Amino acid sequence: MGETTIKEYITPPRTAMEVFEMLPEGTLAEVINNKLYMSPAPNFEHQDLLGNLHTDMNVFIRKNALGKCIFSPMDVYLGDKNAVQPDILFIATNNLGIVQKGKVKGAPDLIVEALSQDRKHDLETKKKLYEEFGVKEYFIIDPSNKEVFSYFLQGKKFVFQESKKGEIKSNLLKKTFSF
Repeated sequence: MGETTIKEYITPPRTAMEVFEMLPEGTLAEVINNKLYMSPAPNFEHQDLLGNLHTDMNVFIRKNALGKCIFSPMDVYLGDKNAVQPDILFIATNNLGIVQKGKVKGAPDLIVEALSQDRKHDLETKKKLYEEFGVKEYFIIDPSNKEVFSYFLQGKKFVFQESKKGEIKSNLLKKTFSF
């Protein structure tokens, strides 16, 4: 008698979020409104600028026991149809409940993004998403000239705040970080 082979059938993914969940850990990908976005690895200048800024922010936040400051990649889930990987994120101590089983499931208090080739992604798509989910402060840095676009949540809308090149002035942290 021949052997019986049992085949296991796996249901193919039906949504961008299901595809995202199947990607290997560390894959540079995001899902916004159930649309999958893939990114190449950032360039040296991008990572150097963000690494130095994260170090300064993290030292200040730890020294003052304000919460947690995390460097990318870190998946942040905003609702059922969104998973983003902010360059730098800060979660205040009183909001750390959004960290569940090693994942961030909710809006960080502060997000920093450095512009990449797809400027519209950070300046429009992610800005709208972060505003919708209640991120309190959103900073976008142009690594080519160190210009900063600063947004602060007032009510349910982001308000643009005048910025200086090479500085992030956080009202939430009550501190200015230079880079």
